[in-house]
Amino acid sequence: MTLPDHRRILIVDDEPQITRVLRTSLDAHGYDLRVANDGDTALQIARDWPPDLMITDLSMPVMDGLELCRRFRVKSNAPIIVLSVKGEERTKVQALDAGADDYVTKPFGINELLARVRANLRRMPQEENKGGTIEEGDFRIDIDAHLILVRGQEVKLTPKEFDVLVYLARNAHRVVTHRKLLSAVWGANSTEQPEYLRVFIGQLRKKIEADKDSPSYILTEPWIGYRFEPGRADSQ
Repeated sequence: MTLPDHRRILIVDDEPQITRVLRTSLDAHGYDLRVANDGDTALQIARDWPPDLMITDLSMPVMDGLELCRRFRVKSNAPIIVLSVKGEERTKVQALDAGADDYVTKPFGINELLARVRANLRRMPQEENKGGTIEEGDFRIDIDAHLILVRGQEVKLTPKEFDVLVYLARNAHRVVTHRKLLSAVWGANSTEQPEYLRVFIGQLRKKIEADKDSPSYILTEPWIGYRFEPGRADSQ
């Protein structure tokens, strides 16, 4: 028997039929829910009732979903799942760049969405994200404290950036394939979403590399994946 999950989910969509379906399905699984029909209202709710996860549409009145993601991300590290009829890669990349963690194209199956919700609330599987500290080269990663130091300097990462870096660090000096990294961080349903990796690897490089265009830590293995080399950049 599955126990109900009482974590808070904020649903943001101006389509009543979508919010009705989401509310019915998520409520049946025990989530604590709030609904907003536009971005401004969503931010007001999030201020007084901080959600554990937000599900938002992109096309809405007053404030679109991209701007909502940007503003919400300034105040919260809670996962964001974007729902949209726009399924092209460019729109997905824009959403991920704005702070979203996942992207589901409408129309969607409710079981797929529920799986995405569980995966984002769970973040990385426990066996991949077990606590402790990783000390490799220029990096000290305290997983329990969600703290990353690069050459002694703290670097602020979003939860998904953190999970990507932790997984790469646990596999330092080894090539990690795109599919393996996607499955580990986003779940098995996301193994065909290479745009996720391009966005998050790019964001990580901006934050940890001396030169994001000539990376020394996160190296690209063309057509295969990535390799993490934590040694000092000036010694490579």
